[in-house]
Amino acid sequence: MGKGPQWLQVWGRRSTRKRVVQAAIDNAAWAIALVFAEWQRRDLDPTRINWHGLVAMLPIVFAAQALAGRGSGLYRGRWIFGSFEEVAAVARTVVVAGTVLLCADLLFTSSRRPIAIGAVIGGGLAAFLLQGGTRYAWRLVQERRFRLRATERTRVLVFGAGAGGIQAVHAMLRDESSPYLPVALIDDDPDKRSFTVMGAKVVGGRSAISDAAERYGADALLVAVPSADATLMRELIDLAVPLGLELRVLPAVRDLLGGQVRVVDIREPDERDFLGRHQVETDLDEISHYLTGRVIAVTGAGGSIGSELCRQIAAFAPAELIMIDRDESALHAVQLALDGRALLDSPNLVLLDIRDRERVRRLFCDRRPDVVFHAAALKHLPLLEAHPVEALKTNVWGTLAVLDAAVAAGVGTFVNISTDKAANPTSVLGYSKRVAEGLTAYTAQRSPGRFLSVRFGNVLGSRGSVLTAFRAQIANGGPLTVTDPEVTRFFMTVEEAVQLVVQAGAIGNPGEVLVLDMGEPVRIADVARRLIGISERAIEIEYTGLRPGEKLHEELFGDGEDDRREHHELISAVCAPALDPACVRDLNPAAPGFDALVLLRGLCDGMLASAYAALPSDGPYSVSA
Repeated sequence: MGKGPQWLQVWGRRSTRKRVVQAAIDNAAWAIALVFAEWQRRDLDPTRINWHGLVAMLPIVFAAQALAGRGSGLYRGRWIFGSFEEVAAVARTVVVAGTVLLCADLLFTSSRRPIAIGAVIGGGLAAFLLQGGTRYAWRLVQERRFRLRATERTRVLVFGAGAGGIQAVHAMLRDESSPYLPVALIDDDPDKRSFTVMGAKVVGGRSAISDAAERYGADALLVAVPSADATLMRELIDLAVPLGLELRVLPAVRDLLGGQVRVVDIREPDERDFLGRHQVETDLDEISHYLTGRVIAVTGAGGSIGSELCRQIAAFAPAELIMIDRDESALHAVQLALDGRALLDSPNLVLLDIRDRERVRRLFCDRRPDVVFHAAALKHLPLLEAHPVEALKTNVWGTLAVLDAAVAAGVGTFVNISTDKAANPTSVLGYSKRVAEGLTAYTAQRSPGRFLSVRFGNVLGSRGSVLTAFRAQIANGGPLTVTDPEVTRFFMTVEEAVQLVVQAGAIGNPGEVLVLDMGEPVRIADVARRLIGISERAIEIEYTGLRPGEKLHEELFGDGEDDRREHHELISAVCAPALDPACVRDLNPAAPGFDALVLLRGLCDGMLASAYAALPSDGPYSVSA
């Protein structure tokens, strides 16, 4: 059986019928408005109205309304019905249609005009009010019907009555597939206590969450503040979890598509929400000046920091982005993320171990990078405690190999990625990264380029981090292992950390160590409890004790280092003592009795060439032949 004529198929579409009905209602609004305006103009005497002339003019205004509405998108489903954008389109359409009607009316002499000029103007205003009013009324009816049908939906308290909260309420009530029903708003601003958004009232500040949850039978709390910082998120999690409220959040502003909130944007929180969300103000002009059109090299490009560096640097259109890593799978992943393909046939992918001094030197001299970000390192503290010589080979000798190659190639800017464990170090990882800072500072003194280091704490989402372990332990039903009830750490998302690293490369002076502001340190036990609360599972926390070389509280600044913020409000600058590469260049780990841990600790204690010179020349630290 045939489907019928094409016009019948088109008419059968719900969207088409809806738009035709809208146009018909708008035309009816014009007819009512013009009759009313003429009636007013004729001293409320209907017998004085030129009914024949008025009826003759209606097709003109109907056609003008239809064409103008089509052109402005009013009858093409471009906007949400009853939205501010649609009302603006209504206004534009009415102005065009009214102008056409006025021009047609002016073709007649004043004594024979079908409609009085004043009635045309007054009728246009009345038509706009009627068209806007019908849309508003229809939207209220739809919202009421939605609320009546939404008895099985998750009842949500919305924290935040600002732009994010208002958009979230609109999205939840206008999306027929929304699983959420907003029942009330929470906001700490006393000036917003009288606000009502689509039937949802502001009922108080965060102290009112408990009462509001009981009063409205709420099932969830939505944090609708896209710019919320980690401190606020932690407070709200601690308030919501004991009340049995599911927690939902909106992404950060930069992650919202077009800056508009949609129902699909609402998600469960993760550790990034209550540990990250630093608001980083980046000077794009400064960054583009030293990255755009330049040859950039990134060591450790397949790691957590290195891959994010590559992603952010690529946005500044460098002439070439050389990605260096010894892990072929990591290079595969970073190329796939950047290019959407991973054939591993691009010359900007370099499979190379930075311990290979000659290959590193040859690569840099051949490709001549202008800027180098040195992110390659061994970082797992317990393993390096067990195998300190590996830290010496990669974190110290590898860094020295990259520094030497950069000097030989005439690199203009060199950024060494360090760690907070280099401040007053107590572990092999900390010692080796502190030595790398000293080698970078020494090179800065003897090279025309800008050689500097950047120091920061734990990065959320990095491979092998405590948060990664917690997620796996929760998935397995626990327990969550924490070293000590009082242990604290600094945290920052990888995106935030890399933004500041890239900014630091633009503003740092030679030889400086730039320290990123990590916010306040967070107790790991509190993080574990919040993750357990969010997961809504009964999981225990098991305390295992601090591991060798591990601190109870990490530090961002070493003894004698001042917090100077001359360049950026989130970046401090400290002076790094220089370390002569002769102290480490020709060490021989194969010598009898060689102890890399003792050596690294000794170098850090003095951070001077004399730290090595004071060692016995015939002892286990003698240089290789």
